[in-house]
Amino acid sequence: MNKSFWIVALISLINTLSTTILIPTIYLYGKEFGLNDFQASLLFTIYFLAQFFATPVIGKLSDRLGRKPMLVVSLAGTVIANLLAGTAHTASILFFGRFLDGITGGNVSVAQAVIADTIPPSERAKAFNIVGATFALGFVVGPGISLLAQRISLGASFIASGLIALVGLIITILFLPESLAQKSNKPIDLLNLGLQNLITGFSTPRIGILFIINFLLGTTFSIFTFALQPYFIHVLKQNNQGLTLLFLMFGVVAVTMQLWGFGILINKYKLLSIFFVSLLLRSLSFMMMPVWENVVYFAIVGFIFSLFNSFVQPIITTLISLNSKPQEQGLALGLNSSYLSIANAIGPVIAGLLINQNNLKSYAYPLYLAGFLTFLVLVLAFRTRTKYRV
Repeated sequence: MNKSFWIVALISLINTLSTTILIPTIYLYGKEFGLNDFQASLLFTIYFLAQFFATPVIGKLSDRLGRKPMLVVSLAGTVIANLLAGTAHTASILFFGRFLDGITGGNVSVAQAVIADTIPPSERAKAFNIVGATFALGFVVGPGISLLAQRISLGASFIASGLIALVGLIITILFLPESLAQKSNKPIDLLNLGLQNLITGFSTPRIGILFIINFLLGTTFSIFTFALQPYFIHVLKQNNQGLTLLFLMFGVVAVTMQLWGFGILINKYKLLSIFFVSLLLRSLSFMMMPVWENVVYFAIVGFIFSLFNSFVQPIITTLISLNSKPQEQGLALGLNSSYLSIANAIGPVIAGLLINQNNLKSYAYPLYLAGFLTFLVLVLAFRTRTKYRV
């Protein structure tokens, strides 16, 4: 692996850290500004919607202007956005910070483009696997940093995130060489976001059904990701430190299962068997979590959930890749990312609409809904398995 790759791998780790530091604090930080649960859910939605629309534009500009300039712009946006959010005095500034972070949040796709520019095809799978490991590591270390920052304040988590992104920005400016050998001279239509591809993608042979399944699973998972936070705080009467430790547990279990457990299972069982069992356990876990309002019980169910949940997304991505033609890999995986961005924007809004702050029982409704809908997706995935089985 060359110098550019290892710099990009480090930048990917830094980017993941700056994101995972915020996950346990966004909801609670929004509550400090007097936001109700639905309004707090929009802090997640505005980020993912902005990212959805901005990522194709940043990708096109990186083909025209170069990878390094767009990576600098993207990281600088994250720095400014999170420093603004961390020092915000009004909810409007907080929302603007989330929007700015999303609209400049195309650094992952640009980093992947650097790898494609500099790594030969024969080594590319290994390169992306290493970058994937940095994402997994970020989901363990990020909540730990967040826990330390929260000792100062919830806003300090945003400041810590911005400072970490600043480190990535400095590394990019000082050490990352431009990887694009020949810049595109074709006119760029920045208003063409590829929405037509999103519509036709669902009808693509073999992978269209996988796009549908993953979009629905992404929506149910984002319902859960938002809903567990107010449930954990208001129903189980826990604090932000406990919530951060819960996310830390999810990260540690996920990394362990991805690096160790999956290798054992795949040698004994078929890929689709692991996939269906993982979906079943995800569905049951969502519906079991609110059955008993006890934090120890909730943590045990959460532990069981995280054991197999970590397999779902990698398996879906693998199935999409295996069912795609070699010359269509980039388009297929890009479409999949776009569908997940939309799903991540929709889920929190659904959860926020179901919650009534005057009725504690309503905090369980999104969890039940996520479990029920996940089971329906499992049925869909099982009944259509012949369309994508490899």
